[in-house]
Amino acid sequence: MTLSALTALSPLDGRYAAKVAPLRPLLSEFGLMHRRVQVEVEWFIALSDAGFAEFKPLSEASRGLLRGLVLRFGEADAQAIKDIERTTNHDVKAVEYWLKSRFENSAELKAASEFVHFACTSEDINNTSHGLMLKAARAEVLLPALDRIVAKLQEMAHTLADVPMLSRTHGQTASPTTVGKEIANVVARLAHARSRIADVKMLAKMNGAVGNYNAHLAAWPAFDWESFSRKVVEDQLGLTFNPYTIQIEPHDWMAELFDAVTRTNTILIDWSRDVWGYVSLGYFKQRLKAGEIGSSTMPHKVNPIDFENAEGNFGLANALLTHLSQKLPISRWQRDLTDSTVLRNMGVALGYAVLGYDSLLRGLDKLEINHEALAGDLDAAWEVLAEPIQTVMRRYGLPNPYERLKELTRGKAITREAIAAFIDTLELPAAEKARLQALTPGNYTGVAAALARRLDAGAA
Repeated sequence: MTLSALTALSPLDGRYAAKVAPLRPLLSEFGLMHRRVQVEVEWFIALSDAGFAEFKPLSEASRGLLRGLVLRFGEADAQAIKDIERTTNHDVKAVEYWLKSRFENSAELKAASEFVHFACTSEDINNTSHGLMLKAARAEVLLPALDRIVAKLQEMAHTLADVPMLSRTHGQTASPTTVGKEIANVVARLAHARSRIADVKMLAKMNGAVGNYNAHLAAWPAFDWESFSRKVVEDQLGLTFNPYTIQIEPHDWMAELFDAVTRTNTILIDWSRDVWGYVSLGYFKQRLKAGEIGSSTMPHKVNPIDFENAEGNFGLANALLTHLSQKLPISRWQRDLTDSTVLRNMGVALGYAVLGYDSLLRGLDKLEINHEALAGDLDAAWEVLAEPIQTVMRRYGLPNPYERLKELTRGKAITREAIAAFIDTLELPAAEKARLQALTPGNYTGVAAALARRLDAGAA
């Protein structure tokens, strides 16, 4: 099947196809087929090693042929499975038939072909396949993308650790911080969120139609099928075995993973909006790229589009991920099919997340600090020194410190001279007066710089 980028319904397969390309072989229909073949092969090989008289251990040549089908699985193979599905109208059965068709030149495999998909329900193959798909997507795409963002932000936090910046609580002037410290806050949050994504155990089951090994025991009643299935799931597929399921693995771990990604994206929405605001205030400039146009009618415009695109795509990702996490753990009785069509959108949900990561990182790479704008805002906000002055007055027992500073500063434009004159009237030790007189909005930043400099995302 081919699809024109211009006629694609989803921008992930159209306008933004190149940006989400790493996810395509992992979370697409092709990726699902590939993992189904892998699971069928590993189950088949494991059965041959189980010690059954009727199915002797496969030769090394047969094992090589089988695993070669997985290793070299390509689009032509996927298309061949789709062609079979047109007849079967069942996607997993089509994989089984395709795999058996690969045995034509092997007498050993042909003789054992009925052990392909032996005692399996489709969901034994599907849930393990989905686990393998998400495991690869997490390891190869999601975590590396987040790591690039964390590394960039940590670099910025260290570089800008000492650059003072006016805080704006409720959008109003507030106690100063540093640019690096505000970025460090984001890095610390992201490091924690990343660990939640990385720590999710990906569960899987291979226990038959309703989770009780009914068919398995009908064939070999004395065999320890639970231990066997655990070994296949954990040792051969690298997932975590879930012994208690209905026909489907309950998907709770998927909900946990998607919720963790959603929380991470929410942190990045917060940061994208903040950076957008800082660009608007002039705290950051954006490096220009030759030929780019910011507005079709206003030539001067350099818009913060990367952060806007990031925010928008994170919102789309979170909407889909939230639906996945709320829907997938729910199944009527022992099985309904509503999860099947929803699961096919994992790649869409995570695709929008990856698109957001790409946009955010490109935006961060364009940022340049504007020291003049930062300094100018600080110099126009001497009222923020009302906080330290009234706090020192409290220490020395001066009357009504908060109220006196409120009267002096609230709703007023305060100058350096007005602050200095007020400090002169205070009955404080000379050293304390001198210390207060030395304060400026630019140096009243507490330990912000130290916090930013010591940041280590790996230890956060």
